[in-house]
Amino acid sequence: MTSQTAPLTLPAMTKPKEKPKSQKQRFIEAAKDLECDESEEAFEDSFSRIVPPKSGNKGDDEDEKA
Repeated sequence: MTSQTAPLTLPAMTKPKEKPKSQKQRFIEAAKDLECDESEEAFEDSFSRIVPPKSGNKGDDEDEKA
């Protein structure tokens, strides 16, 4: 007696998912979008557009408590 089995079916092939961009790559793209260069003045200007200003100094709080 020989038993016959159904042929093996494979799942349909799909395209591989794109890897998410690395943090470094996103940073470089953001820098290019903001037209950054290597001068300190341009860095400070661009940095101030990306990062919100701090809301106070930590050192000032200690003087008020004393």
